[in-house]
Amino acid sequence: MIKKPQSALSRRTFVKGTAAASAAVAVGPWVISSKALGAGELNVLMWSDYLPEGWISSFESKTGIKLNYTGIGSNEEIINQMKASKGAGFDICSPTNNRSGQWSELELLQPWDYGKISNIANANPSMLKVGDTEWNFGGKGSHWLPHIWGTEGIGWRTDLFTPKDGVPSYGDVWDPANAGKTMMRVHSGMLGAGLHMEASGQMDPGSVWAAYKDEDTMRKVWDQILAFTVKNKPNLKLTWNDADTQKNGLLNDGVIVGQTWDGPPLALKTAGEPVTYQAPKEGSMAWVDGMSLSAAAENVDQAYEFVTYCYEAEPAGIAIDSHGYNSAVLGADAFSGDNYKKNFSEAYPGEALANLNPWPAEPQWYADVRTEYENKFQAA
Repeated sequence: MIKKPQSALSRRTFVKGTAAASAAVAVGPWVISSKALGAGELNVLMWSDYLPEGWISSFESKTGIKLNYTGIGSNEEIINQMKASKGAGFDICSPTNNRSGQWSELELLQPWDYGKISNIANANPSMLKVGDTEWNFGGKGSHWLPHIWGTEGIGWRTDLFTPKDGVPSYGDVWDPANAGKTMMRVHSGMLGAGLHMEASGQMDPGSVWAAYKDEDTMRKVWDQILAFTVKNKPNLKLTWNDADTQKNGLLNDGVIVGQTWDGPPLALKTAGEPVTYQAPKEGSMAWVDGMSLSAAAENVDQAYEFVTYCYEAEPAGIAIDSHGYNSAVLGADAFSGDNYKKNFSEAYPGEALANLNPWPAEPQWYADVRTEYENKFQAA
């Protein structure tokens, strides 16, 4: 078993908390305060496929709040847009759980007041704890609330590719048999290549996670990863940085297998396309995207109405069927369709959930060095 750094979101607590989402939870009717009805607007900077049109229409109808939704495709986009305006123009943004070290000194966020979220108990407790610990800047309280969780693993065309022994691997992206027909996101694809190198004996076990320890260790590890990925770079058909590129790659651009998020291929699968997703033998990488309140927010009351609505099980569950990810709301899956339940069980068979690799917390030095290696790969 590969050792991974400890974090507030361990595999055990992550899976336990997620499993709790299927337990019986008392969920009352959708709670909307009269204060918000027919009043105001809200500016949200969030991942591009998280708020389906039907969800937005329902939210606006129920609350009377006009939702201005700016879609993004990466954490770097979130940070750069927030830094550029010092948070002005956005009320809520959606960083990933492991990025707290890159936000703690920016002073672009303000803490949430749990007392203003009437259904906070609907949030997955193990995920909520991440905000209480890793996002409690200056001891002022959580600056992050869990919203959507998912994994990164392997997506493929079921009519054009079959995993060896029925279980995919990060190595499928780099297999010469698939040359010119694969895709990945650069930074996570390089990490996935490292996990494959460990599993195949090309690198010492535990190297990828040891790289989070210090810069010297990281450089030794990523020098090996860079050499491997540059050598095999011709294998790639394309690189992606958002959900639409993943979908187009699998449907229109000749990709037969790739390292992807779970949501895009599973959404295609639900739509009847010959596409699927599964946790690879090395373990899928788990993340939780959250909701953070901008320090420059102008629509604070509306922001709390938004969070309250997000934490209602029924709209959260309905959205699952559209975006293909998983909800941090307890009981949301009860309102999802049969396709979601089938897709989930097929994506994480056997011990797959027990073998999740939660993304470790990333200090700024790690992000900076990783960007350096990304640039070297892209320039090669």
